[in-house]
Amino acid sequence: MHNLELENILDTFLQSKQIKDYTINGLQVEGRPDVKRIITGVTASLELIDMAIERGADALLVHHGYFWKSEAPAIRGMKYQRIKRLIENGINLYAYHLPLDLEPTLGNNAMLGKLWDIVDIVPLSEAQPLVLTGELPEAMDIVSLAKLIEQSLDRKPFVEASGPKLIKRIAWCSGAAQDMLEEVAEAEFDAFITGEVSERTIYIARELGIHFFAAGHHATERGGVKALGEWLQSEYGQSHGLEVEFIDIDNPI
Repeated sequence: MHNLELENILDTFLQSKQIKDYTINGLQVEGRPDVKRIITGVTASLELIDMAIERGADALLVHHGYFWKSEAPAIRGMKYQRIKRLIENGINLYAYHLPLDLEPTLGNNAMLGKLWDIVDIVPLSEAQPLVLTGELPEAMDIVSLAKLIEQSLDRKPFVEASGPKLIKRIAWCSGAAQDMLEEVAEAEFDAFITGEVSERTIYIARELGIHFFAAGHHATERGGVKALGEWLQSEYGQSHGLEVEFIDIDNPI
């Protein structure tokens, strides 16, 4: 498959051109034109790049790429080493940030909902489509929900137990969405699950009476890019000879 055809397929499926983001979504670093072997992963770290090189990859597809609006534009130091490796080895780098969080069937948040068997899933609001809400099939206590999160993500979550005895209505958002806790609490949900926690988060949870879980930024964002790669393999593997492999490089945050 041509590398630009692959970008168009991903752009179309994820509707990336319609989503305002603070990075570049799509083909960030151009490599060889013909793509057959794709490595997927959460973040385009040097370790992941080197593993892609070892496997003879033509492309790397990630959730966290480069060129964030807040970072210095100069290509030097760590950024230079990463991009140099990609270019020298002809590897295309595709990155999709918010489009992969928002995708309703296999995005990060959609995959979390499937993991936890959430029903009646809807966005928190029109203004906050990243935060999904729903109900557990059966109400459970905080210990049981913490165990469910740990078993499904292979990561023991940080827990601030400040809500009701039984949890039924929950909201969640992958990554670093701890500052959405107040809005979730005001909508009277029993618990909020995200990836990271800040010092201020604890007081918000305590004062507004809501359970808070930080399950890991990396852990909550493995599902989307893995599912996207599996979708590519299923849809285009046979017709275009694509081979897709997910590599999980552990990150405790």
